[in-house]
Amino acid sequence: MTFQWPELLWGLLALPLLAVLYVWLLRRRKRVVLRYASLAMVKEAGQGAAWRRHVPPVLFLLALAALLIALARPQAVMSLPSQQQTVILAIDVSGSMRADDVLPTRLEAAQAAARTFVADQPANTRIGVVAFAATAQLVQPPTRNREDVVAAIDRFQLQRGTGIGNGLVVSLATLFPEIGLDMEALQGARSGSSRSRALPMLPRETENNGLAGVEPVPPGSYDEAVIILLTDGQRTTGPDPLAVAKLAADRGVRVYTVGIGTKEGTTIHFEGWSVHVKLDEDTLKSIASLTHGEYFQAGTATDLKKVYETLNSRIVLETRQTEVTALVVAGALVLLLLSAGLSVLWFHRVL
Repeated sequence: MTFQWPELLWGLLALPLLAVLYVWLLRRRKRVVLRYASLAMVKEAGQGAAWRRHVPPVLFLLALAALLIALARPQAVMSLPSQQQTVILAIDVSGSMRADDVLPTRLEAAQAAARTFVADQPANTRIGVVAFAATAQLVQPPTRNREDVVAAIDRFQLQRGTGIGNGLVVSLATLFPEIGLDMEALQGARSGSSRSRALPMLPRETENNGLAGVEPVPPGSYDEAVIILLTDGQRTTGPDPLAVAKLAADRGVRVYTVGIGTKEGTTIHFEGWSVHVKLDEDTLKSIASLTHGEYFQAGTATDLKKVYETLNSRIVLETRQTEVTALVVAGALVLLLLSAGLSVLWFHRVL
């Protein structure tokens, strides 16, 4: 536990003085009872209740200690419901996703895990879907309609190339349309539909100057949205993923990266071609590190399901430093009420 105003904790030094005062009052009361005519009567009256008379004052001192701690504004690391309202799923649909080292195939395992993830999200969370290969498309704008999201995931079609940076750029542009990236112009006016956008390269002005007049914020500080990036290969086209990750970090967006497939890679055969595909873990780890996200590796369908379950717990419940002054004050009030209530019940007076 930490404190915003730790200097106020010096007030706790007054508690030992109050304890000493309490002991002095008890001794003074003992001297007073000597005036009673019958000491035996006094002794008999006090039997069975000796420990009770100390309980309300002790509770009162504990309540006072809690109030003094509350003045210092305590903070604790707690798991609380996340404030994130938007999740962007950026999923690789390059040809290597047909590999069957993750059964039944990498793509089908990714789709199944993504469906489960979508179903487990809170009802108020908007989910968007970006599919990327050589280019990237926003195949489902952020929505709370789970059926639309699942339908978009089910419509994935394998394509050539792997542009991890493209997937990140489209995801960022979806979260921050004010960035001003003209997707159709950058793609060469070759978008598939009014709901799809693609980006083959990062514009030079954006790459050099950041996000067009936007003041960078601390990485991971944007708590309204996250990006989950799933890929199984290495970048073959498009902008440098680390350059785009820096843009995400400057906007405070966390990027959780998921590497699907085995670390040693596999060889796929398609239309007479044989290609060895290998997971670029270093890049995915760097993207997660830059944005204060987290990297996960899934070598099997079961691993991938567990990854999405873990991601769900990360997003739905967020661990962060939180001020707990109100909780401490509430505890102090409970102690005060208990102290007064027991005193009235046992001795017919308040303390």
